[in-house]
Amino acid sequence: MIPMLVAAAVAFLLAILATPSAIRFLRRRNVGQFIQQEVEGHSHKHGTPTMGGVVILCAALAGYLLAHIRVWSPTEGFEVGIRTFSGGGLLVVGAVLGLGLIGFLDDYLKVTRERNLGLNKRAKIAGQIIIAGLFAWGANSLGVSTEIGFARSLGIDLGVFYPLWVFLMLAAAANAVNITDGLDGLAAGSSALVYGAFMIMMFWIFRNVEFYGEFTSQQLGAGELAVVAAAFLGATLGFLWWNAAPARLFMGDVGSQALGGGMAALALLSKTDLLLVVLGGLYVLETSAVIMQIVSFRFFGKRIFRMAPIHHHFELLGWHETTIVIRFFILAGIGVALGLGLFYGDFIAGGGLQ
Repeated sequence: MIPMLVAAAVAFLLAILATPSAIRFLRRRNVGQFIQQEVEGHSHKHGTPTMGGVVILCAALAGYLLAHIRVWSPTEGFEVGIRTFSGGGLLVVGAVLGLGLIGFLDDYLKVTRERNLGLNKRAKIAGQIIIAGLFAWGANSLGVSTEIGFARSLGIDLGVFYPLWVFLMLAAAANAVNITDGLDGLAAGSSALVYGAFMIMMFWIFRNVEFYGEFTSQQLGAGELAVVAAAFLGATLGFLWWNAAPARLFMGDVGSQALGGGMAALALLSKTDLLLVVLGGLYVLETSAVIMQIVSFRFFGKRIFRMAPIHHHFELLGWHETTIVIRFFILAGIGVALGLGLFYGDFIAGGGLQ
């Protein structure tokens, strides 16, 4: 419990205190956001500093690392030491940093080219394939099961197709959060809700060794995964302080790619793969709207929405940006609450309270 609190508190404080310096640094170097001309009502955001996801990553990483410094224990009293890092936690951090690097390169090219076009699709997919391959290899080295899970393993073994599943999960989650990142505070706030849910679930798994199995809760490091989730919860909340409307800093692809990838990585290791669809229901809604729009236009020549992603559709209907964000927060909260309910319901149905 204490490492979780330390990770969240350190990440939150660093994010909220370091962001103003990051804003000044980026402004001096003219690292600003380029707004698509077809997005009405966002011209005032042109030039707002971007790539703020670097702050999220640095704050979360610092919180994660400092949470492993032990200064007191019930048995030894006050004693400075280092807690052991688990393979599961390091694997999630590696996936987050890898996908964050892809997003960073994308943002950097947008800034240097002075237009809203960064890495091409092939380069992004190639990078995501590499990250997924390394993640699958690391998971295999840790002995992680290649089965798909919902609230826990479903017994469906993918075998040699597991790396493909890892790629689909990482890429889908990273791109979904990236699509959602179009309004002030929307991606950061919804991400905080999802990471808060993962923190609760990972800690619950850690505390219920008998039900979830000793390997899942200890050797892989469910407690460590809870610390990682807590660090990103704190970092995204601290960033949200400055990213809320009117945003003074955008996270950019470096933030959205990393946050989405982190969610998928946590789900893959904890065997809550399919539960992520419920927890991240807002991201599913946003992505589904984009897919529907593309399919409808290409095959029928008509648009279902005035503009996709769907949050821009509501803007064109006359909704105020803050109204959309708050209502989407409600939808995100419903998805998280439902996901936690299903997770706990599986625990009860499986005899966890006996």
